[in-house]
Amino acid sequence: PGRGTLMADVLRAGRGAEGFLESIALSLVEISPVLKGLQEETLLGAGDVRSAQSLRWLSDFTEVPDGPLLVIANEFLDALPVHQFQMTPEGWRERLVGLDAEEFQFTLCGTAPMKGMIPSGHEDAEDGAFMEVRPAALTLIRDLAGRLSRQPGSALFIDYGHGQTASGDTFQAVKGHQYQDPLDDPGMADLTAHVDFGVLGTAASDTGGVVFGPVSQGNFLNNLGIGIRAEALATASPAHKQEIMAGLHRLTSDDAMGRLFKVMALTSPGMASPEGFE
Repeated sequence: PGRGTLMADVLRAGRGAEGFLESIALSLVEISPVLKGLQEETLLGAGDVRSAQSLRWLSDFTEVPDGPLLVIANEFLDALPVHQFQMTPEGWRERLVGLDAEEFQFTLCGTAPMKGMIPSGHEDAEDGAFMEVRPAALTLIRDLAGRLSRQPGSALFIDYGHGQTASGDTFQAVKGHQYQDPLDDPGMADLTAHVDFGVLGTAASDTGGVVFGPVSQGNFLNNLGIGIRAEALATASPAHKQEIMAGLHRLTSDDAMGRLFKVMALTSPGMASPEGFE
């Protein structure tokens, strides 16, 4: 949940639905003690959480109690561990990190990966091709879809990635808003790779969930009326119009976040189609 800013916005929007805030039990899946403190400060300061007892921090999704479920995961999937594989004349081999003298370097495992690690349909990939998989993300999606098949609920995932399974090396490091070699400064940069929404959507569907999307973030937000909302905000606050319109461009334009970021929803069977996926 980061600093809790998105959840604070969700709770503020929830004021418009009578009885919503009084009906929810808020669970935050977080393993960082530092971020837990920031989240508590943000959410209690927003005034839409009655007390610290209304918040529950959990270390794993499987700890979330049974019951009707609403899940919001923004830039969460990309933070889960990713495994990379490269095609060689001997077949797929996992990409590992090793040492050359005192420097880190990428190397390849000498043995074939475990059965099932490589998605089907990529057995004849070209030599040098890359494949990225996230076992932890697959496990979470299957657990969530299984729960949604048994009890009412829905989940919304927003992340950057591709809609269909594709080969390629997307592993990268970002430090100070600049890209750098992932091995240059270990522990001091954010490591990430694009999310494969295609394989995750298939896993969710196979486990009993109903999948909507993925669609581009730009299309999703435009379908929800973000342009109308931005114009209303700019009219109400002319001094901030330039800032508001710049934010609209950043979130929805193809040359910013609008195309690279994708949105996918999971729901229980029989529920109405969620807004934004027209």
